Amino acid sequence: TFGLYVHWPFCQAKCPYCDFNSHVRTNVDEKAFGNALLTEMTHMASLLPEHMSLSSVFFGGGTPSLMPPWLVEQLIIHAKNLFGFASNIEITAEANPTSIEVKSMLEFRQAGINRVSMGVQSLDDADLKFLGREHSVKDALTALDTVRKAFDSVSIDLIYGFPNQGAEAWRTMLSQALSLGLGHISLYQLTIEPGTIFHTRQRKGEIMALDDDRAADLYEITQEMTTAVGLPAYEISNHATVGQE
Repeated sequence: TFGLYVHWPFCQAKCPYCDFNSHVRTNVDEKAFGNALLTEMTHMASLLPEHMSLSSVFFGGGTPSLMPPWLVEQLIIHAKNLFGFASNIEITAEANPTSIEVKSMLEFRQAGINRVSMGVQSLDDADLKFLGREHSVKDALTALDTVRKAFDSVSIDLIYGFPNQGAEAWRTMLSQALSLGLGHISLYQLTIEPGTIFHTRQRKGEIMALDDDRAADLYEITQEMTTAVGLPAYEISNHATVGQE
């Protein structure tokens, strides 16, 4: 088995820390871009050996929750026809916790998505403002509650290592996140990447992230707390219960 990643590079706004292939667009020719994805998928299938089936499809971005549900369904059907699906296939879409994207997730469920990865990023409104996010903590928790009622498998992303973030503040936030009882959680240290707005601000003298020693302290706290509740790391930033890796 193998996995398929489908990239939707369009966003409503560019986050200042993001160095992914993403672009702000108000109008997207969804049919043309969708046809290009179908063509590329067909080409990739011609390069792969036979008798391989998909165990995972992941819609990432950008902001894939801005995709029209009809296109998501079309891509899933095309992938199934080309490759075949393993019986326990996991089909994930990333989403932000805004009301319009939560509504899309419910429609994505009908299109064949069975897992949601939600970009919560922080459980502190000041952090969210610093990150340039469009949602609040209240929005995130409301969205998460709605999505969990529709999907059996939900993961969230959190970022830590903000300037002047202390150990106790991170312990409190991580404890709140772990109390949600999710089977999978991604915990990323804030990294200042070249080409981002944060990188430009850092070059001008602002402190945009913790120094390495203090960041390492928070990393050790993260490992200790996640392991204690049965969510050990299986990759540097990804934590899961057994079977949810």
